[in-house]
Amino acid sequence: MKTVCLLLAAGSSSRMGQPKMLLDFNGKTLLQHIIDEVKQLNDVSLLVVTGCYHHLLKEILQAQQIPFVQNQQWEEGMGTSIHKGMLYLQEHYSDADNVMVLVCDQPYISSSLLQAMIDAKQSTGKGITACSYNDITGTPVLFDKKYFNQLAMLHGSYGAKKMMQQFSDDIYPVSFPAGAIDIDTPDDYNKLKGLP
Repeated sequence: MKTVCLLLAAGSSSRMGQPKMLLDFNGKTLLQHIIDEVKQLNDVSLLVVTGCYHHLLKEILQAQQIPFVQNQQWEEGMGTSIHKGMLYLQEHYSDADNVMVLVCDQPYISSSLLQAMIDAKQSTGKGITACSYNDITGTPVLFDKKYFNQLAMLHGSYGAKKMMQQFSDDIYPVSFPAGAIDIDTPDDYNKLKGLP
């Protein structure tokens, strides 16, 4: 079973005031943390969607030979990044069975969590495996290939959330309490680093 991790790194991090995917956490950037965790998995490829900070990220990704696609409509919202990434995936990863949508600002994503999601998909036969925290289901989220065409049709600010509501009967939740911790503001970042 082949999985492509679609890492969304296109936003402007406007509330942070700097590219949050390049913030340091435990000695590496949030972006590098995700790259390293994904690299530990078998039969899993990483594809990054860049946008606002394309020129900064391009150099980092090229140096590590990580495929990426630029979303020039990033200002229109997350749906455009998923759309762009899925079109590239369908063209270049014809053998993909799943896509896992990830974001850069969840610092506690781990290879063991991602593997548990892949395993859960195999054992339950559900089409969507999503993380649950704070009474919601959200990212990371794994979709079976039967959803690829619908994901590729997302646009604007419509991310995958609406689709997940539509197919809620096909979702298997995986508990990820630390998924509630995401980094949107300087305050969030200071809390993460244990600073007052």
